[in-house]
Amino acid sequence: MPSPIQKTAQLGALAIADVWLAVAGVLYLVFDRIEHNRQASLKPYALDSGDLVIPRQRDGHFHVEGEVNRQPVRFLVDTGASHVSVSQALATQAGLPAGQSITLHTANGPRQGQLVRSVPVRVGNLVLNDTSVAVGLSGLEPQQALLGQAFLRHFDVEIRRDEMVLRQRL
Repeated sequence: MPSPIQKTAQLGALAIADVWLAVAGVLYLVFDRIEHNRQASLKPYALDSGDLVIPRQRDGHFHVEGEVNRQPVRFLVDTGASHVSVSQALATQAGLPAGQSITLHTANGPRQGQLVRSVPVRVGNLVLNDTSVAVGLSGLEPQQALLGQAFLRHFDVEIRRDEMVLRQRL
């Protein structure tokens, strides 16, 4: 049978363990809330003026949710790309018809692709119903696409420190 001193020592050890567990739980909740708020601050949003603000992501790029022919995609904004570009798999999912054969000039060299005209593209709250889309993109996830000048040239694009603003031209 444990002595009173041993019982007190055991209770003290349990109390210390309980305190540390409580501290760890509180820290977890605090850091979870901070991360949730940080993630929310990285989501694109529309201003009352209709401008779309796209925060720079942790990878240094601008990403925004949108659609190609009503098929959901995650765009990587590429101001140096000529077209909105998608993979063949995404083009099939979006129901894009066969397009005109073209040579795509990519960072990995030239490759064959197709150019499909008059495709509806939505980026956040901004919509163009007559966009050229290049099919033949590779190297990104299946639901990713590049957002190039075929869409961007219809808007004023302003890059501030850590955000890009797409503004409707008047």
